[in-house]
Amino acid sequence: MRIGDLAARTGASIRSLRYYEEQGLLTSTRSAGGQRHYTEAQAERVFFLQRLYAAGLSSRVIAELLPCVDTPSERNSEAAFERMARERDRLTEHITDLVRTRDALDELMAAHRAHRESPCPTDGPAERPAAPARPVLARAGRTPRTRSAA
Repeated sequence: MRIGDLAARTGASIRSLRYYEEQGLLTSTRSAGGQRHYTEAQAERVFFLQRLYAAGLSSRVIAELLPCVDTPSERNSEAAFERMARERDRLTEHITDLVRTRDALDELMAAHRAHRESPCPTDGPAERPAAPARPVLARAGRTPRTRSAA
């Protein structure tokens, strides 16, 4: 099947399929005219790659795992398992950081909500406090002077 057929069959974009090839994750044969051709086994490979990407793995990590699939052995299997465990630990750490960030945002939102719902000290609309006076340089002599907040 040609690249457009593979894209339609797998739901992957043609650009993604070309990227997989550039990264060494997918191979194709070429026709005399240079067109890529794929087999059903390569379609299954694309489905597998999509699952790995959906699990949050990068193309670099996926390339490290593929020897387990391409040349199965106990050594390759153990190496793949160890790599997946390290990747899982990295993801767990990232999730912990995200939860901490979300909790900090929740605290800010709660403080804002409490401030909005607190009774106003006056019955009318809250007046904006005057801005504090700030030093301004005089044009001619460049000596500081104070601008009034009026």
